[in-house]
Amino acid sequence: MQGAHREKGFQEYIVKQLASRGWRVGKSSDYDTNKALLPLEVIAWLKESQPKAWSRLEALNKQNTTAVVLEQLVKKLESQGTLEVLRRGFAVAGGGTLQMSQGLPEDDRNQEVLHRYRCNRFTVVPELTYNQLTGARLDLAFFINGLPVATAELKSDLAQPLAAAIRQYREDRPLRCPETGREEPLLKFLRGALVHFAVTQNEIAMTTRLNNEKTRFLPFNQGYQDGAGNPPGTAERYAVAYWWEEILLPDNWLRIFHRFLLLKKETKEDAQGRPYISETLYFPRYHQWEAVTKLAATVRLEGPGHRYLIEHSAGSGKTNSIAWICHELIRLRQPDGKKYFDTVIVITDRNVLDAQLQDAIQQIDHQKGVVRAIDRENSNLPKSAQLVTALKGTAPIIVCTLQTFPYAMEAILTETTLKNRNFAVIVDEAHTSQLGSSASKLRALLSLDLAEAEAMTAEELLAEMQKVRGFPSNVSYLAFTATPKHSTFSLFGRLPRPDEPAGEDNLPQAFHRYTMRQAIEEGFILDVLKNYISYNTAFRLGSEVLADKRVDSKQTRRALARWLSLHPTNVAQKVEMIIEHFRRSVAHLLNHQAKAMIVTTSRPQAVAYKLAFDRYIKERGYRDLAAMVAFSGVVTGKDVVPELEGQDFDENSMNPELRGREMRKAFDGPEWQVMIVANKFQTGFDQPKLVAMYLDKKLSNVDAVQTLSRLNRTYPGKDRTFVIDFVNDPEQIVEAFRQYYQGAAIETVQDPNVVYQLKERLDSISYIPAMMLWPLGKKWQEETAAGPLSLRPYLRRLLGSIMTA
Repeated sequence: MQGAHREKGFQEYIVKQLASRGWRVGKSSDYDTNKALLPLEVIAWLKESQPKAWSRLEALNKQNTTAVVLEQLVKKLESQGTLEVLRRGFAVAGGGTLQMSQGLPEDDRNQEVLHRYRCNRFTVVPELTYNQLTGARLDLAFFINGLPVATAELKSDLAQPLAAAIRQYREDRPLRCPETGREEPLLKFLRGALVHFAVTQNEIAMTTRLNNEKTRFLPFNQGYQDGAGNPPGTAERYAVAYWWEEILLPDNWLRIFHRFLLLKKETKEDAQGRPYISETLYFPRYHQWEAVTKLAATVRLEGPGHRYLIEHSAGSGKTNSIAWICHELIRLRQPDGKKYFDTVIVITDRNVLDAQLQDAIQQIDHQKGVVRAIDRENSNLPKSAQLVTALKGTAPIIVCTLQTFPYAMEAILTETTLKNRNFAVIVDEAHTSQLGSSASKLRALLSLDLAEAEAMTAEELLAEMQKVRGFPSNVSYLAFTATPKHSTFSLFGRLPRPDEPAGEDNLPQAFHRYTMRQAIEEGFILDVLKNYISYNTAFRLGSEVLADKRVDSKQTRRALARWLSLHPTNVAQKVEMIIEHFRRSVAHLLNHQAKAMIVTTSRPQAVAYKLAFDRYIKERGYRDLAAMVAFSGVVTGKDVVPELEGQDFDENSMNPELRGREMRKAFDGPEWQVMIVANKFQTGFDQPKLVAMYLDKKLSNVDAVQTLSRLNRTYPGKDRTFVIDFVNDPEQIVEAFRQYYQGAAIETVQDPNVVYQLKERLDSISYIPAMMLWPLGKKWQEETAAGPLSLRPYLRRLLGSIMTA
């Protein structure tokens, strides 16, 4: 590595490493800037991998064969994009469909496929000049069979940081040629290279879409000590050596483009409510790639009948990870062609997952009907019968809810035709879903008391099944969760094999981890505890200010009394504070799309909040504010307040504007700004526009983390969150997070004798206990009078700071 610390030396070192791993080293002069191809590599691949088709084309087109083929290839690239052509090929009259790559076959039985696979050509071109007019160059460009798939800008940490490479892509790589205005085909989204890397000796970032100054790069690092970055390099090995040792290894590199890249198309609405199609190309982040490949390798080694805990934080891209793992598991074959798993069963309560899985598998394999979702089937059969029929059929992937899953387990355990088949069960969030209506079936299956069965979670269900029936040897379990409990580790964790390093005290471990800390440090989620100040700290500040002889004690006593006057059961008073805080501090954020959630302790309390909310905004004439309420079942009026006896409340009657629409989708639109919930939407609800949360429910441990984590999703322009807590001890909240994110800590004021220190703490506050806000409100200011060393002007400024923070 001598001399490789400079950028040029670093580039030469990478090229040398790639050449030693099977890459060809091309020249910039071989690149066709108009076609954005390496034409010689394209033709060499086609001749060698598909000689019969090439011979037919030559017989028909004679000396024009190369020109005809390249013309049709470019047309297909322009219309369908690089990924589609790489996976599906392109058609030429007289030659049929010509494949532009061959993915790794699932077994060794087809020699023709194996031959094509060995013909794949991987080429790296250093100093690629992609525009002859401007002389614009890229440090590295990567090609598969002559098709551009990736580019890279390199920097030396000794001279320039990673940000310099990112800045170069944003500022010095225009999408249109400055001289002609023509789009640069190599840089065009989907048409040219599919991923672009910024690389130094210590870090890597990537993007799948260049958009000038708006380009967003994502970290592509391994993680270090549960956080961002990479383990430090050594004198013999760079910190980013995994890039060429693992990712760019030809077999792995081709596998990523064949089995991982996903193009997602979503219908979204802009700020004015106008629909548009959003396209996003997903390249796996390092932890996703590692988890999927490690799992596949382990299953090949161990076979069916094992358990795996995937501890991935929110922000890890779990939906894509599940899709990739499902695809890998159903494609795993032994050398004789026998499947490792006949069926993969995904247990989830997310209705969107089945559609996303179907789309992902169809993109990778170009097949429909691979995913069968039991809860979305139009059938006269009960869901239980549908599930058993699906298990006996040929659907490789079945998506069901936890309520339906017991029927699957009973069939696997008792049906003769299923005993010799192998299954993989993927549990999406291992302990968050309730069994509900399946309790009677579980009671029969597991000999449980009905009340016990109704309260069981997925984790407890599988534990009970293990106790009563044992884990079948033909079933593997994979549990995805961001917040594993002790029992989760006991059930799904695994002891290391003799050839693996043992963990602390040799206890069960997660098979793979991506921590909350790493997700936060890499910018995939927000830290909802940032700048956390407890009510106790604020009250102590007020008390010590009261003892200060320079401050008007009468005025400050009024403030402290006002803090205590906010009775915890006074919903109307809380609603007033919530609405005013939301309107002043939250509503204008995200281009006036910011949203909030009120978390209540019970269904009657949720009803009370909704009634008080509607009453207050009507009295004030706030026509720009509306709240929906989410709770299950029917609430009788007398359970809310005695005066409402004789009235019944449910979601339909309290949200008439929904008109049957699904609440998740409706809340994403411009009609509602606030959602009031009671035991709903506190888990598994991803709404990135959610900026504020008002807690009126005691939370602890996993519940606290999962509930507050509804706020942590990122969104353009979202750089802060607000949590106003009426009932919880902040120290317990922080302790709950500490289990999953090392370093979570509460900020306390060490020397609060001077009140001005409070302002410095609160100017950028994000977590505001409710009792700190109310005494600083308008009414209190009107009641107070100036005194010696008056606090009145300061508190007015402080209130303004809080409300606009």
